[in-house]
Amino acid sequence: MEGKRKKREEEKSEQQVQEAKKKRKEIFPFGNYRSYYGYRIGQDLEEDPRLKVFKKEWFEGKDCLDIGCNSGVLTIQIAKKFLCQSILGIDIDSNRVEDARWNLRKIVNLENAGKVNGKAARVKISVDSNGRGNNIAAPSDEETKQVLNKSSPSKGRELFDIVSFRHENFVQSSHSPEKNYDTILCLSVTKWIHLNWGDDGLITLFSRIWRLLKPGGILVLEPQPWKSYENNHLVSKTTAANYKQIQYGPGSFQDILLDKHDYSEMGFGNFCSCGLMEAVENCMSEPYRFAMGSTY
Repeated sequence: MEGKRKKREEEKSEQQVQEAKKKRKEIFPFGNYRSYYGYRIGQDLEEDPRLKVFKKEWFEGKDCLDIGCNSGVLTIQIAKKFLCQSILGIDIDSNRVEDARWNLRKIVNLENAGKVNGKAARVKISVDSNGRGNNIAAPSDEETKQVLNKSSPSKGRELFDIVSFRHENFVQSSHSPEKNYDTILCLSVTKWIHLNWGDDGLITLFSRIWRLLKPGGILVLEPQPWKSYENNHLVSKTTAANYKQIQYGPGSFQDILLDKHDYSEMGFGNFCSCGLMEAVENCMSEPYRFAMGSTY
């Protein structure tokens, strides 16, 4: 008996070692990191610093789309701070979409707890290794809606009615467009699309965004610099191969969006830099580089 027990313990220990090795080797070829916000902006911040660059008029009362939403923290913060009419976050990784839905339930639950206690609930970005918030039990969507209906009947629209998330590969999506948008965000996504689908994928991204925008709509773009491509192009065989074939670097994105390369069905009316904040120690891995393009 003692021998069998010892053998089981050894097998369990070996299994744990293998699982640990697997986690260490985990690769995210689409930039779909589990703890993206912890890596990108640090832990326990009140809000994503990028919100300081954004303008309320881009979002207030607008229908918005967030491409590559990851765990949805920024998507939710935009909805709360700028009072969107609606905002849909999409991501290529179904696990990150589940994280986003979990975070939405968590934040609604925190806000409701604050109302019940007569205190303002402050939501911090504090994520664990799975990209989810810590130290809060997440109820189901239906349970949280029922609680909100009872505790805040005069608030109007619920956060659940404004924010939603969907699993989707935007470049290769077969979804028929359900609606058009006033504002589309594409933040730190272009590099991963470019590396995985090459120049054709990048043009497809911009073309689809153009077609989905309403007249007068805007694209808020945060492209990664070429150095970031250099640092990440070996993440897979596909990205390594596409990296060698790329002809249109980040410096040419403005010309592409302004249709200076004669791409059909695309041509923003204007394109301008709307903010640059230097990296803060222990807060940002790279400076922010934002540009805003608007349709005719």
